[in-house]
Amino acid sequence: MRFGIRRSDYLIASQVLASISLTWALLVAFDALGAFINELDEVGEGGYSLATALLYVTLTVPRRAYELLPFAALIGSVLGLGGLSASSEITALRAAGLARWRIAMAAAMTVCVLIVGMVLSAESLGPAGDTRAQALVVAAKSDDLAVSTRSGIWAREGDVFLNAKRGALQGAGAMAKLVLEDLRLYEFDQDGALKSIAHAGTAEHVGGNWVLLDVRRTRFGERSVEASHLDREVWNSRLSPELLSFSLMRPRYLAYRDLREMSAYLTRNGLDASAFEAARWSRLFYGFNILVMCVAVMPFAFGSLRSGGFGKRLFVGIAAGLCFFTVQNLSVSMASVYHIHFALAHGLPSLLLVGLGLLFMRVRRRLAR
Repeated sequence: MRFGIRRSDYLIASQVLASISLTWALLVAFDALGAFINELDEVGEGGYSLATALLYVTLTVPRRAYELLPFAALIGSVLGLGGLSASSEITALRAAGLARWRIAMAAAMTVCVLIVGMVLSAESLGPAGDTRAQALVVAAKSDDLAVSTRSGIWAREGDVFLNAKRGALQGAGAMAKLVLEDLRLYEFDQDGALKSIAHAGTAEHVGGNWVLLDVRRTRFGERSVEASHLDREVWNSRLSPELLSFSLMRPRYLAYRDLREMSAYLTRNGLDASAFEAARWSRLFYGFNILVMCVAVMPFAFGSLRSGGFGKRLFVGIAAGLCFFTVQNLSVSMASVYHIHFALAHGLPSLLLVGLGLLFMRVRRRLAR
């Protein structure tokens, strides 16, 4: 076996890369356009302008590219190899002695390069862009709310300033509640002098009020300082949890390090960390799932798509991608409900797809005989 790069590898890689790039660009463009159209309904709210909406969508493009690469890689691989098969170039390569695994490897290595680029983007450009976009929207829509990449969420209600280092939505649907961690309340008098500082480990919005847990409060007098500690304190505030929840970063937008830290923090404090664990394992299986999908559909390009044309190849790519992601989302949802490890939930659909691909190839070989 020879593993050096051949001219045929460049031919296959260039064809697959061109197909993936075109498909990827179209998917990202349509997704960004749809997001921009949705943002038009918010234009005019506070200082949220058309230019702000356009900048917001632009900042989220790296994250959208990351999320759409699996579909682009799947459809592009099928189109690229199917195009070579339709023009009989794969037949010529096979007649020259090139094995099918070598053709598949050349296509898979092209996909691997794109995966590495997107993994690096997901840990740098993606989270940075989403954080900046979120802060931009929050600042434009509300004068009393701000988001900082270093100091967390800032909000104001009257003479009280709130700062929360982290926040998360616990539960789902009607049972969802907003939980803020590492919270500080700065209270000022009418003259601008600091009256008190309260630090709470967590804060939950319950029954229309904010419930502060593990509260350490320091009150400042003219010539005195008084410190107190309460396990639980109710803060009568009209600060909207809906407005604050809008400023929170969703788990799938965070870098892997932040997902791991947030998951560990919630677990230590007895809170639900399933959303962050699901996003963390999804990040770990990102490249593996893309490769499995692409390799699983490559056998179609060696024969059954040779005479099917563009439409048939496109249909196979889209159908395979939708089926895979539907099964995987169902698997992850069931893992969250029944407390199954997310590694199994993400890995099982991929192994199932590999098994179906191997079965398909074995059946084809028997029929060919």
